[in-house]
This record gives sequence, structure tokens and C-alpha cells, in this order.
Amino acid sequence: MKKIKIRKTGQEVPALVVGCMRQAGFTDQPFDAQKMNHFIHTAVENGANYFDHADIYGMGRSESVFGEALALSGASLKREDLIIQSKCGIRRGFFDSSRDHILEAVDGILQRLQTEYLDVLLLHRPDALIEPEEVAEAFDKLYHDGKVRHFGVSNYTPGQIALLQKYVEQELVINQMECSIVHAGMITFGIEANMKTPGSVDHDGGILDYCRLHDITLQAWSPFQISLHDGSFIDSPEYPELNAKLAELAEKYDTDKAGISLAWLLRHPAGMQVLAGTSKEERLVRMIKASEIVLSREEWYAIYLAAGNILP
Repeated sequence: MKKIKIRKTGQEVPALVVGCMRQAGFTDQPFDAQKMNHFIHTAVENGANYFDHADIYGMGRSESVFGEALALSGASLKREDLIIQSKCGIRRGFFDSSRDHILEAVDGILQRLQTEYLDVLLLHRPDALIEPEEVAEAFDKLYHDGKVRHFGVSNYTPGQIALLQKYVEQELVINQMECSIVHAGMITFGIEANMKTPGSVDHDGGILDYCRLHDITLQAWSPFQISLHDGSFIDSPEYPELNAKLAELAEKYDTDKAGISLAWLLRHPAGMQVLAGTSKEERLVRMIKASEIVLSREEWYAIYLAAGNILP
């Protein structure tokens, strides 16, 4: 398993984060605690001990089933051997980054996960009504009460991060952003600088360079998606050239198209982590192995161009 450093903490962590959104939150099937426990053990035994949650996933069910499964491990899996991250701030029909909601949300998260602390808490979406002074109060209490060790955000722009950091005493160490080969606006914006092309439009405020400048680790979510609601580009008839290139390199590196897509993101020198939201052990193990693939510069750009991107 490739490792990266959370630059503001110096902590070495897996490059692959096990995303738990679909573990149990979007299924009507009965929950099998033993099967989930085995999945967690398989992940950890293969070096993937970083797990990502959110209180909105399955309206808390994903966290609950994870906590129940983890409890079955007993002494065979110590809490300190895991890195558990969760997110809060999305409620039904609105966003809420108020002090009281953050504190209440974290208490619920800890109860469902059956743990005394989170390694990382992220604010899930920018809240137009955010009062950073309130967030600072909540973070201070959570930190000093030992409930949260590190803090970050998700889907935030540079200005939003800077505004929040002005008031929050703790360093914001992570920003989780959607990014894939075909949803790579934060990358194309820099490449197509000084051009009048669609890719030159800055949708994110230069977030990639901002995070690198300020030692904030980027976590890429939906790494195999066209966009949040449009499905995967892997084997999509809309991307024949990209899939042909992915297949060619998958054969070369003894992996699959998802593995090459993962390696493409990890090749970027920003030192990203990538969220893999699979519940299938075999697929997870393949992606863990693929995290060690180092694409050449020529291969990285060939994939970039095959996805329909351009070079000046």
C-alpha cells in the first residue's frame, strides 16, 4: 500500500481511504455483521486502515453497521490501529454548521461508531449561513474533550477555508473534493491557463494550488465517476478512447481499469488520498495493490488526453 503524509500533522497514512458511504447506507439487504467485520479485517490486513464516514450516509446507518461490525473484533483489532474519519453538516433540506449541531452530530457519530473519538472530523459542505466563531467554539470543545483529534473540510474553496481558519485554532488538515480523470477541473484549470477554453474556467478558486501551498491534504472522492449523478466512466460508451487507454495500461501493470484510474490520481505530486467506495473485498485488494503503480509522465498525459482533455 502506498503511503502519503498528512502534511500538517506529519502522520503517515494510506494513500487509499476506504469510503463507507455504500457499505450499508444504500441497501435494503439485511446487515451481516460478520461479513462486514471480515471486510474491515481484510482492509486493515492489506494496509487500508483509514475509513471515511458521514452522518448523512444512510441517515447514520452506515456508521451504525460499521460500529456493530467493529465491536465483533474484540481485542483482535485495536482502535488505535484504525484511522476513522467522519463528516457532518448536511441535514434534510439544508446545511448546518452551527455550534450546537456540530456538537450534537459528533455525539451521534461516536455513539453509532461505538468509539470514544474521531481521528478526523470534516465539515461536509459549505454552509452559506456559517458563523466561523461558532465553528471555532465547537471545534475547541470537541478537541479539548478528546472527541476529535484533527479537523478539516469537504468541498470548500480557498476563500472559505481561509475564512474558517481565521477563527479556528486547530489547523484544517484535509479538504475532500470530487476529482477523477473526467472530473478534473482543478487540474485542467491550471493546464489551460490563459486560454479561452472550457477547461480554463476556474470552478474551485484554484483549490489545488491553494491546498499545496498551505499543506492541506486533498482527498479525491468519486474517483471513477463522470460526475456525482452521471455514473462511472469505466466501460462507458461515452469514453471509448479513455477506456481503450485504461485497458492497455491495465494489461501492462497487471491490474484493471479502476486500478489505473486510481494510479492516475496518485501520480499527481499534490500527494492526494483517494476514496474507494467499494464493499467488495477482491476489488478493494486490487485497488490497494494498484496504489503502488507509478505511471510515467507520458502515460499520465496519455490518459489525460484520452479523456477528452486538451493541451495548449
